[in-house]
This record gives sequence, structure tokens and C-alpha cells, in this order.
Amino acid sequence: MKLGIIGTGKIAHEFLPMLKNVPQVELVGLQSTPRSVEKAKTLALENGIPHVVTSFEDLLKLNIDTVYVAVPNDVHASVASEAIRAGMNVIVEKPFTATAREAAELASLAEENGVFLFEAVSTIYLDSFQKIQEWLPEIGKVKHVLCQYCQYSSRYDAFRAGNVLPAFDPAHAGGALMDLNVYNFHFVHRLFGMPERAEYFPHMERNIDTNGTAILHYDGFDAICTAAKDCASLSLLYVQGEDGYITTKDPTNFLGKVTLHKRDGREESYDGGCSAHRCTYEFEAFDDMIKRNDRKQAAERLQASVQVAGLMNDMRKQAGIAFPMDQAAE
Repeated sequence: MKLGIIGTGKIAHEFLPMLKNVPQVELVGLQSTPRSVEKAKTLALENGIPHVVTSFEDLLKLNIDTVYVAVPNDVHASVASEAIRAGMNVIVEKPFTATAREAAELASLAEENGVFLFEAVSTIYLDSFQKIQEWLPEIGKVKHVLCQYCQYSSRYDAFRAGNVLPAFDPAHAGGALMDLNVYNFHFVHRLFGMPERAEYFPHMERNIDTNGTAILHYDGFDAICTAAKDCASLSLLYVQGEDGYITTKDPTNFLGKVTLHKRDGREESYDGGCSAHRCTYEFEAFDDMIKRNDRKQAAERLQASVQVAGLMNDMRKQAGIAFPMDQAAE
């Protein structure tokens, strides 16, 4: 995979140190805005990226085959669309898109152009998640699921002081649902599929959800998904069944050590070391699907992203959280 990265924000600083150690990925170029070019040059130097550009046209000239979209949420769809039309395989940082309509349109566009399109949501690619899937039959009929991811945002102090950055800006499709609860939703969706119905109960400040709890209703159980950007706590994850339960103390985007607790007292733990290099698993999976031309698996993963985008869209609108791009979908 010859990768070009679009964006120099916080997420790029997080995943680039991991990606430079993935042998399947060749970091070719980094695209920034003209205003951020000096920051981009420093980031590129730190991570062994040979080229920094300030336009998509120049990024394409670097002989890349895949684009990573790491820009604010509200422009995921437009930037990804441009890359797809240029014939690039595209990896989009979570959340996939701001609206359900954008998600469906991107999926159709990727199919029309014969390219691979992925959402970079680390959860479902982690070894610890595979172990949870393996253990699931051992806990019997599922009765309750709890996912809690509460992390005091590095941008919340600025928000409290009146400086609204994209992570808390409705105009940029920010908020706790989009930024953190998306991991919880992918975790639950991958294990159990789409819920029969869903509700979202947010705490609102300046028209954005700084924290909130979603209830996903399934046949026989509920999945409670809580995320917060305005306070912190221990992460909680429980999948509870008639014959035992599965737990971890890590959030759903890390899933480090996971433990199976059987009703008869037996326990089994697994730690694949996912939390230290969580991004590597998804990029290895993306590269593998592309090299094997595994259109079926890629389409299944893409459909899951479209469904989760739709789920978040419905819950957000039900709770009265409006984004400017919603108007285009009406």
C-alpha cells in the first residue's frame, strides 16, 4: 500500500508513529493546508514521510494507490469522494461520514469506480475483539451489554472558555456521539447486528452533546453505550450472558486485556497487546483485502459502516442534534 495522508490534525499525530512500523504500508506523502505546511513538514520528518504537498493534485502525482482521509468530520465525504473519483482506494477516519446520506453515496461511488473504501475504526480488527467473538457462545444467551468510554477531551477546556474547536462544533459534525460512541456502536454492531430500535440521551452544551448515553434495543437484551468528552472515568465493557460474562477495563477502541468469566467460577484472560499499536491491525487488514482483491469482505465492512452511520444519524436527529449538512439530505 502506497499511502497518501490528507490532514495534519491530532489523529494524524496519533496513528503515524504506529503506521511507520507497518511493513505493508509505505508512507509516501502528506497533504496539508498552506497554513499548516510547516507543521506538516515536522510531522513528515518525524515519521519518515518523504513528501509534503498542499494540494490533492500534487498528492496524486506521488504515485500513491491509497488515500487516508484524516480531516474534520464534516468534510470526510467531500474529500473521500474526490479521492474515489480519482481512482484511489480510500480509508476514512471514523466517523465514516457526518450523515447517513453521505455514507450511502460514498459506498455507491466506490462501487461505481471499482475502488476499495474503508472506515478506520480500529475496534473490529483487534485481536482482543476476535477473542471476544470466539468466547461469545460460551456465555450463553446474552442478557445485557454495557460499553462506557469517558475521556476528558484535550479541547474541552477551550470549549468551556468559549473557543469552540471542531471536536465540539456542530458545524464540523463534532460531539461525543460522533467522536467516541462510534467505537461502542461498531463493537455492538459487529457482535449483534443492527438493533430493533435505538434511543440517545445527550447532555448538551452550546448545541452539541458533550456526553450522552445510547440504548440499543435487541431481542432479549439492551446494549447501553455511554461516551463523554467532558469528564473522565474508568472504561467499562461487559457482555453478560446466562452462563457467564466477558469484560475489559479498556475502551472499545483499544480492547487490551479481555477476560471470560464463567458462571462456574472458571476464568480465562487474553491480552494481544492491542492497545500499544491498535492502528496497525486495521491497516494490515485493509492491505490484505486489497491485495487479495477480497471484494466480498470489503463490501461487508463497508455495509457495516453505512449502517452505523445511519444509526448515529437517526439517534442524533431524534435527540435534536442538528448539523448543517442535514439540510442537504432533506
